[in-house]
Amino acid sequence: MRRFLLGLLLLASLGLIWDALPFYATADSMFEAAPESATAADPNLATATFAGGCFWCMEGPFDELEGVRSTTSGYTGGTKVNPTYYEVSAGGTGHVEAVQVVYDSTKVSYETLLEAFWKNVDPVDDSGQFCDKGSQYEARIFVHDDQQQALAEQSKQVLSAEPKFQATPIVTAIEPAPTFYPAEDYHQDYYLKHPLRYKYYRTGCGRDRRLAEVWGSGG
Repeated sequence: MRRFLLGLLLLASLGLIWDALPFYATADSMFEAAPESATAADPNLATATFAGGCFWCMEGPFDELEGVRSTTSGYTGGTKVNPTYYEVSAGGTGHVEAVQVVYDSTKVSYETLLEAFWKNVDPVDDSGQFCDKGSQYEARIFVHDDQQQALAEQSKQVLSAEPKFQATPIVTAIEPAPTFYPAEDYHQDYYLKHPLRYKYYRTGCGRDRRLAEVWGSGG
């Protein structure tokens, strides 16, 4: 994704895209971590966290599910407190780009969220995801309790048993969910706010082409 932003900078310098860099000057601002008690007011609400490469591409698959209340792009898994986009994308923070999903557990199950996750990542890529390479773009499942842990492990085992994953095993890690830091405002709902730029990035990154290779054209 960082290469995509550099491409936009070049286009902007040529006067071809005048508004292609929405508020990137604010990238160094600091953000507080999302409180774990955010869902405490409603006992039916639960939180799930997934990393699948560029977080721009991971909000939509969850937003379209009935029962999902919100998705937030952010950073998690590392040691840097209140990381910025540029720090994470440069590597070295230990964080990955991720999305945090708040959902109504009476309307959508964690198993359904897992299915949406798997069908939107390349689970055999150990170098990142699609055109974005580096540990900051690895696919991971961050679990918030024992039940999520069990369900995530079960789903991984079921997929790992499929013939297509015998020669090239699934490498997606399942880890306890650490502190989640929301990303800068301009990253939130990027696919909705900037659909043309989003499509340009997604197509150029070869995401849909590779997903079709892994999961079939039907997803």
